Amino acid sequence: MENIDLTKVTLNDIEQLQKIGKQTFHETFSASNTEENMKKYLDEGFTTEKLTAELNDKNSEFYFATHNNTVIGYLKLNFGPSQTELQDDKALEIERIYVSKEFHGKKVGQLLYEKAIQTAKQTNANYVWLGVWEENQRAIHFYKKNGFVEFDKHIFKLGDDEQTDIMMKLQLKDN
Repeated sequence: MENIDLTKVTLNDIEQLQKIGKQTFHETFSASNTEENMKKYLDEGFTTEKLTAELNDKNSEFYFATHNNTVIGYLKLNFGPSQTELQDDKALEIERIYVSKEFHGKKVGQLLYEKAIQTAKQTNANYVWLGVWEENQRAIHFYKKNGFVEFDKHIFKLGDDEQTDIMMKLQLKDN
């Protein structure tokens, strides 16, 4: 797909980040989760305070994918101590890649993914890692196609539901 721009998200973009974050999370997971758990996660996970703290974190970065000045997806990366688990200074975590449903299959996720890999190489990371819900076969296939391998599992709590995430890693260079 042509005319996709990637831009770094700033504090001025919080409303757009909330909107695309809630929209894409809901589109991706609402069919597989209770309405109560979805509402709780969306209400708590995308507050202005939480997003402000994440945007102010020097070890996290957000990027928008835009098409005709409309945000259609986003990426969140974490470095060092801001990683959700491993907190390895030689690693980069892809915490989120989400694309609006109407743009699935149009290479937007691939562009965001490539931005993550480019950032990992620029920061001299040895590997990139992420967690993906075991029932999100579309995402698992995407990451496997891009060379990721499973290395562990962890629990992700969505409301009162404990879900298993598969942790996947892409080795960029030898340790």
